[in-house]
Amino acid sequence: MALLEVKGLSCGYGKRKVLEGINLSLSGGEVMGVIGPNGSGKTTLLRAISGWIRSMEGEVLLHGRNIRSIGQREVARKMAVVAQAPESIPSFTVEEFVLLGRIPHWRPFQVIEDRRDIEVAERAMHLTGIEDLRGRDMRELSGGERQLVCLARALAQEPELMLLDEPTAHLDIGHQLQIMDLLMELNGNEGLTLIVVLHDLNLASLYCQKLVLLDRGRIYREGTPQEVINEAMIREIYGGDVTIQNHPLRQVPIILPRGRD
Repeated sequence: MALLEVKGLSCGYGKRKVLEGINLSLSGGEVMGVIGPNGSGKTTLLRAISGWIRSMEGEVLLHGRNIRSIGQREVARKMAVVAQAPESIPSFTVEEFVLLGRIPHWRPFQVIEDRRDIEVAERAMHLTGIEDLRGRDMRELSGGERQLVCLARALAQEPELMLLDEPTAHLDIGHQLQIMDLLMELNGNEGLTLIVVLHDLNLASLYCQKLVLLDRGRIYREGTPQEVINEAMIREIYGGDVTIQNHPLRQVPIILPRGRD
């Protein structure tokens, strides 16, 4: 049985349909990248999978169960969502913020974290390399540091599946690689299944086993980076003039802008 299945999903906001006829299947341990131009429905797909918005048609199945039949607390124990690092955030310390990820695991009438919660949060901070930030105010952190803290909070949920919405947005190349390398470590060492929305097609090609290309609310193409990324697709979907070459070490397609003569 697939970890996640999306069957005939159509959804949107109010009466406006953003996604239509989406079918996806994801096995445990896979890394799926979601790509597509602005307005293609990438963030909406993550919101529908997580249950944040309701489907107009179709269903989302987690271990074969419709997420609408699963309580929100149980869903949060199996699935974590990492949005883009927020610009404004309440005055939490890093440790307090990470511990918020333990709330789905609290017992009835529990109102404060216990020893197990603290141990899990400590491990999440260790995995993301932010132990030295534990006492810092979230408002003092850089964008890259905030993104690592948000990732640690999601890890504290101990999920099987993590949904990440542009985790490298607005970060410099060093922080982009740090985040993506960390995600691959978590996938390889912890068995974490990942769905990652990415604007950077080169990062998507380098790090994702499978790509789903959305265009105007529908799946345009799905497959390996080699099957999805080519010059014709870039011209048709993105309107760009590029050259595609194989990465010298990874043998995946890399996009090079041609620029002006």
